[in-house]
Amino acid sequence: MTGHSHGEPGPQRAFRVDAPADEALLARVREARDRGAVPDVIVDGVLVGDGPVDMLDPVDVTADELRQLVDGGRLPRWVVEKGSFGPGYVQLKSLMRQESLVTVCEEASCPNIQRCWTRGTATFMIAGETCTRGCRFCDVTSGKPMLPPDPGEPARLADAAAAMGLRYVVVTAVARDDQPDGGAAHFAAVIRALRERLPDARVEVLIPDFRGNWDALDTVIEARPDVLNHNTETVPRLYRRVRPGARYERTLELIERSRAAGLPTKSGIMVGLGEELPEIAGVFSDLASAGCEVVTVGQYLSPSANHLPVERFYAPAEYPALAALGRSVGLAHVEAGPLVRSSYEADRVADEVGAGVV
Repeated sequence: MTGHSHGEPGPQRAFRVDAPADEALLARVREARDRGAVPDVIVDGVLVGDGPVDMLDPVDVTADELRQLVDGGRLPRWVVEKGSFGPGYVQLKSLMRQESLVTVCEEASCPNIQRCWTRGTATFMIAGETCTRGCRFCDVTSGKPMLPPDPGEPARLADAAAAMGLRYVVVTAVARDDQPDGGAAHFAAVIRALRERLPDARVEVLIPDFRGNWDALDTVIEARPDVLNHNTETVPRLYRRVRPGARYERTLELIERSRAAGLPTKSGIMVGLGEELPEIAGVFSDLASAGCEVVTVGQYLSPSANHLPVERFYAPAEYPALAALGRSVGLAHVEAGPLVRSSYEADRVADEVGAGVV
């Protein structure tokens, strides 16, 4: 089994800002740092923080970006998706309701829903709308499902994908720990229905961990999706707080088994939950060692006051730095950005990886 020592010291993130280091600005930065809104900040050569400077990995932040991060109160503008509900959005929403289908775009309150639906892409969520897990970051309803997975759903989903003219279909599901196989057979049935209805389409699945039931995982693997995605979500230190029903080692083993079976593998993490840069580096290294090829990285946005709060918002320059960090430890592709989610432009990402574009 792969593993990495996440307690090892390493460079810590810092911001470097080209702005006059007047006392008013430095005081605001100190206050923001004390409440965890920003890491160490170097303002015109003046360090606000613990340093030491030679242990910092700074990224350049504009004065306006720093102001938005320091002042708080409002979401930084780079995490607010602007768009319109165009014809594609309206048509897709109508089709989903007509076929009694569910999308994770709606259930998880994805910030990209306007962007994706307007261009005619969506991530289908199967096996119901109630998840048996209670992850504290997720907006999907949790509880005990009243019914087993609908056996008619695979055919309806395949028909909807055909009506949309999809050539790349992403399928995820709520966790179904109430089922002996965790819903694995239902995943396999959906993959087979899509293969029959859309033989030229590629299928990506975003699966739960099946609580380590590797026979269930084999059921999905044997259906041969084109990409198998399972999210890591956060660093191991935060698992108990962020996703108490999961285990970091189990996530790595799932990725490792899937890759050993010959499937392209993918995972994703959120940032802004209190993780440190060396911990992210450790996760990237572990995933690369497990055979993961693609990792998505996006800003955590708290769905409500009942969910985990955002510990800090990442600055725009941090995302390309994270992508470069992931590539440096052996990941083929890191898709990083404020609004990136697991299935964000999954068709483009798969194409770029296949073409060797990182």
